[in-house]
Amino acid sequence: MSIETWLAFTTATIILIVIPGPTILLVVSYALGQGWRTALPMAIGVALGDFTAMTLSLFGVGAIMMASATVFTLVKWVGAAYLVWLGWKLFRAGSRLEVKPMTAETSASRMIGHAWLVTALNPKGITFFVAFVPQFVNPQAPYLPQAAIFIATFVILATVNVFAYAFVAARARALIANPNAIRLLNRAGGTLLMGAGVAVAAIRS
Repeated sequence: MSIETWLAFTTATIILIVIPGPTILLVVSYALGQGWRTALPMAIGVALGDFTAMTLSLFGVGAIMMASATVFTLVKWVGAAYLVWLGWKLFRAGSRLEVKPMTAETSASRMIGHAWLVTALNPKGITFFVAFVPQFVNPQAPYLPQAAIFIATFVILATVNVFAYAFVAARARALIANPNAIRLLNRAGGTLLMGAGVAVAAIRS
Protein backbone atom coordinates (compact mmCIF):
# COMPACT_ATOMS: atom_id res chain seq x y z
CA MET A 1 0.00 0.00 0.00
CA SER A 2 1.35 3.43 -0.96
CA ILE A 3 1.57 6.22 1.60
CA GLU A 4 -0.77 8.26 -0.62
CA THR A 5 -3.48 5.59 -0.40
CA TRP A 6 -3.07 5.30 3.36
CA LEU A 7 -3.28 9.08 3.79
CA ALA A 8 -6.41 9.18 1.63
CA PHE A 9 -7.98 6.40 3.71
CA THR A 10 -6.99 8.12 6.95
CA THR A 11 -8.40 11.46 5.83
CA ALA A 12 -11.67 9.89 4.69
CA THR A 13 -11.93 7.93 7.95
CA ILE A 14 -11.47 11.06 10.06
CA ILE A 15 -14.23 12.80 8.11
CA LEU A 16 -16.54 9.83 8.58
CA ILE A 17 -16.03 9.12 12.27
CA VAL A 18 -16.57 12.71 13.44
CA ILE A 19 -20.09 12.65 11.97
CA PRO A 20 -22.51 11.65 14.77
CA GLY A 21 -24.04 8.22 14.27
CA PRO A 22 -25.61 5.62 16.61
CA THR A 23 -22.27 4.88 18.31
CA ILE A 24 -21.42 8.52 18.95
CA LEU A 25 -24.94 9.23 20.21
CA LEU A 26 -24.48 6.39 22.70
CA VAL A 27 -21.10 7.78 23.82
CA VAL A 28 -22.57 11.26 24.26
CA SER A 29 -25.59 9.91 26.16
CA TYR A 30 -23.38 8.16 28.71
CA ALA A 31 -21.00 11.13 29.02
CA LEU A 32 -23.86 13.61 29.53
CA GLY A 33 -25.41 11.45 32.22
CA GLN A 34 -22.36 10.11 34.06
CA GLY A 35 -19.43 12.27 33.05
CA TRP A 36 -15.88 11.61 31.92
CA ARG A 37 -15.60 8.25 33.72
CA THR A 38 -17.53 6.65 30.87
CA ALA A 39 -14.88 7.49 28.24
CA LEU A 40 -12.55 4.51 28.74
CA PRO A 41 -15.14 1.70 28.82
CA MET A 42 -17.00 3.27 25.89
CA ALA A 43 -13.75 3.56 23.91
CA ILE A 44 -12.96 -0.10 24.58
CA GLY A 45 -16.44 -1.17 23.50
CA VAL A 46 -16.35 0.94 20.34
CA ALA A 47 -12.88 -0.33 19.43
CA LEU A 48 -14.03 -3.95 19.81
CA GLY A 49 -17.19 -3.20 17.85
CA ASP A 50 -15.38 -1.51 14.98
CA PHE A 51 -12.85 -4.34 14.88
CA THR A 52 -15.68 -6.88 14.65
CA ALA A 53 -17.63 -4.97 11.98
CA MET A 54 -14.57 -4.19 9.86
CA THR A 55 -13.26 -7.76 10.06
CA LEU A 56 -16.60 -9.18 8.92
CA SER A 57 -16.84 -6.57 6.17
CA LEU A 58 -13.30 -7.11 4.92
CA PHE A 59 -13.83 -10.87 4.72
CA GLY A 60 -16.75 -10.06 2.45
CA VAL A 61 -14.66 -7.68 0.35
CA GLY A 62 -11.93 -10.31 0.03
CA ALA A 63 -14.46 -12.88 -1.13
CA ILE A 64 -15.75 -10.43 -3.75
CA MET A 65 -12.21 -9.81 -4.98
CA MET A 66 -11.55 -13.53 -5.39
CA ALA A 67 -14.88 -14.15 -7.09
CA SER A 68 -14.64 -11.62 -9.91
CA ALA A 69 -12.68 -8.51 -10.84
CA THR A 70 -15.77 -7.20 -12.64
CA VAL A 71 -17.97 -7.64 -9.57
CA PHE A 72 -15.33 -5.96 -7.42
CA THR A 73 -15.29 -2.96 -9.77
CA LEU A 74 -19.09 -2.86 -9.66
CA VAL A 75 -18.97 -2.85 -5.85
CA LYS A 76 -16.65 0.17 -6.03
CA TRP A 77 -19.14 2.04 -8.22
CA VAL A 78 -22.03 1.14 -5.95
CA GLY A 79 -19.94 2.20 -2.95
CA ALA A 80 -19.26 5.60 -4.52
CA ALA A 81 -22.99 6.10 -5.09
CA TYR A 82 -23.69 5.00 -1.52
CA LEU A 83 -21.31 7.62 -0.15
CA VAL A 84 -23.10 10.33 -2.15
CA TRP A 85 -26.48 9.12 -0.88
CA LEU A 86 -25.30 9.07 2.74
CA GLY A 87 -23.86 12.55 2.33
CA TRP A 88 -27.12 13.89 0.95
CA LYS A 89 -29.10 12.38 3.84
CA LEU A 90 -26.69 13.86 6.35
CA PHE A 91 -26.76 17.29 4.66
CA ARG A 92 -30.55 17.34 4.93
CA ALA A 93 -30.55 16.18 8.57
CA GLY A 94 -30.34 19.77 9.77
CA SER A 95 -29.95 20.18 13.53
CA ARG A 96 -31.47 16.86 14.55
CA LEU A 97 -29.42 15.12 17.22
CA GLU A 98 -31.65 13.54 19.81
CA VAL A 99 -29.62 12.55 22.86
CA LYS A 100 -31.04 11.50 26.23
CA PRO A 101 -28.52 11.51 29.10
CA MET A 102 -28.12 8.08 30.71
CA THR A 103 -28.08 9.01 34.37
CA ALA A 104 -28.49 5.56 35.92
CA GLU A 105 -25.19 4.24 37.30
CA THR A 106 -23.81 1.63 34.91
CA SER A 107 -20.84 -0.71 35.40
CA ALA A 108 -17.84 -0.47 33.10
CA SER A 109 -18.39 -4.00 31.78
CA ARG A 110 -21.99 -3.19 30.87
CA MET A 111 -20.93 -0.02 29.07
CA ILE A 112 -18.32 -1.98 27.10
CA GLY A 113 -20.91 -4.56 26.11
CA HIS A 114 -23.46 -1.91 25.16
CA ALA A 115 -20.96 -0.03 23.00
CA TRP A 116 -19.79 -3.25 21.35
CA LEU A 117 -23.34 -4.33 20.51
CA VAL A 118 -24.36 -0.97 19.07
CA THR A 119 -21.16 -0.66 17.02
CA ALA A 120 -20.64 -4.23 15.81
CA LEU A 121 -24.18 -5.43 15.22
CA ASN A 122 -25.45 -2.42 13.29
CA PRO A 123 -26.15 -3.81 9.78
CA LYS A 124 -25.72 -0.32 8.33
CA GLY A 125 -22.17 -0.23 9.68
CA ILE A 126 -21.16 -3.48 7.98
CA THR A 127 -22.85 -2.36 4.75
CA PHE A 128 -20.99 0.91 4.94
CA PHE A 129 -17.60 -0.75 5.39
CA VAL A 130 -18.25 -3.04 2.42
CA ALA A 131 -18.97 0.05 0.31
CA PHE A 132 -16.21 2.24 1.75
CA VAL A 133 -13.11 0.07 2.03
CA PRO A 134 -12.92 -1.17 -1.60
CA GLN A 135 -12.32 2.41 -2.75
CA PHE A 136 -8.80 2.11 -1.30
CA VAL A 137 -7.97 -1.53 -2.04
CA ASN A 138 -5.33 -2.31 -4.66
CA PRO A 139 -6.47 -5.56 -6.34
CA GLN A 140 -2.93 -6.19 -7.63
CA ALA A 141 -1.41 -6.15 -4.12
CA PRO A 142 -1.75 -8.81 -1.37
CA TYR A 143 -5.11 -8.29 0.32
CA LEU A 144 -4.52 -9.34 3.95
CA PRO A 145 -1.76 -6.76 4.70
CA GLN A 146 -3.99 -4.04 3.29
CA ALA A 147 -6.94 -5.25 5.37
CA ALA A 148 -4.81 -5.29 8.54
CA ILE A 149 -3.68 -1.70 7.95
CA PHE A 150 -7.23 -0.53 7.26
CA ILE A 151 -8.56 -2.17 10.43
CA ALA A 152 -5.76 -0.87 12.68
CA THR A 153 -6.04 2.67 11.30
CA PHE A 154 -9.82 2.83 11.62
CA VAL A 155 -9.94 1.33 15.12
CA ILE A 156 -7.25 3.69 16.46
CA LEU A 157 -8.89 6.78 14.98
CA ALA A 158 -12.35 5.70 16.16
CA THR A 159 -11.03 5.21 19.71
CA VAL A 160 -9.50 8.68 19.76
CA ASN A 161 -12.79 10.05 18.43
CA VAL A 162 -14.73 8.46 21.29
CA PHE A 163 -12.48 10.12 23.86
CA ALA A 164 -12.92 13.47 22.10
CA TYR A 165 -16.71 13.26 22.04
CA ALA A 166 -16.87 12.04 25.64
CA PHE A 167 -14.69 14.94 26.75
CA VAL A 168 -16.78 17.52 24.89
CA ALA A 169 -20.04 16.02 26.17
CA ALA A 170 -18.79 15.96 29.76
CA ARG A 171 -17.18 19.42 29.70
CA ALA A 172 -19.09 21.41 27.11
CA ARG A 173 -22.68 20.25 27.24
CA ALA A 174 -23.98 23.50 25.75
CA LEU A 175 -22.07 22.80 22.53
CA ILE A 176 -23.55 19.32 22.18
CA ALA A 177 -27.04 20.77 22.66
CA ASN A 178 -26.50 23.71 20.27
CA PRO A 179 -28.66 23.20 17.14
CA ASN A 180 -26.49 25.56 15.10
CA ALA A 181 -23.35 23.56 15.88
CA ILE A 182 -25.07 20.28 14.98
CA ARG A 183 -26.47 21.74 11.75
CA LEU A 184 -23.03 22.99 10.74
CA LEU A 185 -21.45 19.61 11.52
CA ASN A 186 -24.12 17.72 9.56
CA ARG A 187 -23.86 19.99 6.52
CA ALA A 188 -20.07 19.98 6.49
CA GLY A 189 -19.94 16.22 6.90
CA GLY A 190 -22.62 15.67 4.28
CA THR A 191 -20.82 17.86 1.77
CA LEU A 192 -17.54 16.05 2.35
CA LEU A 193 -19.19 12.64 1.97
CA MET A 194 -20.88 13.62 -1.29
CA GLY A 195 -17.61 15.08 -2.53
CA ALA A 196 -15.78 11.85 -1.70
CA GLY A 197 -18.33 9.80 -3.60
CA VAL A 198 -18.21 12.06 -6.64
CA ALA A 199 -14.41 12.10 -6.59
CA VAL A 200 -14.25 8.30 -6.55
CA ALA A 201 -16.74 8.05 -9.42
CA ALA A 202 -14.84 10.63 -11.46
CA ILE A 203 -11.51 8.87 -10.98
CA ARG A 204 -12.99 5.57 -12.16
CA SER A 205 -14.82 6.99 -15.17
